[in-house]
Amino acid sequence: MLTVSQQIAIRKGLLEFAVLKVVGMGSVYAADILYRLQATEFATQEGTLYPLLSKLRRDGLVVYKWQESELGPPRKYYQLTDLGRKQIAALDLYWKIIDQTLRQLGRQSGLVTES
Repeated sequence: MLTVSQQIAIRKGLLEFAVLKVVGMGSVYAADILYRLQATEFATQEGTLYPLLSKLRRDGLVVYKWQESELGPPRKYYQLTDLGRKQIAALDLYWKIIDQTLRQLGRQSGLVTES
C-alpha cells in the first residue's frame, strides 16, 4: 500500500496534467476547475489552484480573459493556448508510454493484475 507521502508526491506531479485537461474542455472559470476536480483524485483547493494557473500562464500553456458576471465582479476565464494543446498531446503520449512500460514490467514480474 502506498504511504500518504507517496500518494501526495504522485498526485502533485499529475495535478498540472489534470488541470490542463479540464481547461482543455473549454473556457473555464477557476471555480469550474475546482468543481470538476472535486470528485476525483485531483480534488484541490484555491490555494493550490491559483498558483498553478499562474505558472501555466507564465509557461504559455493557458491564457485568461475577463468576462462580466451576472453574479458579481468580472471573472477570469482560462483557455488553452496552442502550446497548451501541444503540451496535453505530449503528456497524453507520455502517459501511454508510462502505462505500457509499467504493465510490461508487471507482466514480466508476475506482480500485476490486468484491468
